[in-house]
Amino acid sequence: MIVQGGIMTGNYNLERPLQVELDIPIRTYDIDFAGIVSNVVYIRWLEDLRLRLLDEYLPLDKLIQQGCVPILTGTQIEYKRQIKLFDKLIGRMWIKDLGKIKVSLEAEFISNNQLAASAVQKGAFINLKDNRPQPVPEELQSQYSC
Repeated sequence: MIVQGGIMTGNYNLERPLQVELDIPIRTYDIDFAGIVSNVVYIRWLEDLRLRLLDEYLPLDKLIQQGCVPILTGTQIEYKRQIKLFDKLIGRMWIKDLGKIKVSLEAEFISNNQLAASAVQKGAFINLKDNRPQPVPEELQSQYSC
């Protein structure tokens, strides 16, 4: 889809490697005193999307058995429109860039067919024994480069 004026309009050719998508329910506890989704809720939704991405392409339980876990080194969210209690919300996440050590993820939240927020998260993988960075697992590298 192409986003024009915040509205999803047609097909797009942007490459979104390993994209995952979630229908996200908006709960009463997600709403702040102003009647919109609280900023902190976006962090939880990003976690849900990352876990979905891992479930699809590199299961977390398998990583832990190998002594490796993903970590976040940064999150940036750009809010475009308010999300309210009964809005229909879809979250999408994909790998924007995958280096030897670092990974960059992008995400978007589409509310009622309009871009409500976009996010970038940066991270890496660490060894559980010494908490030191380690190369991105080969399994993920090979899926990303296909």
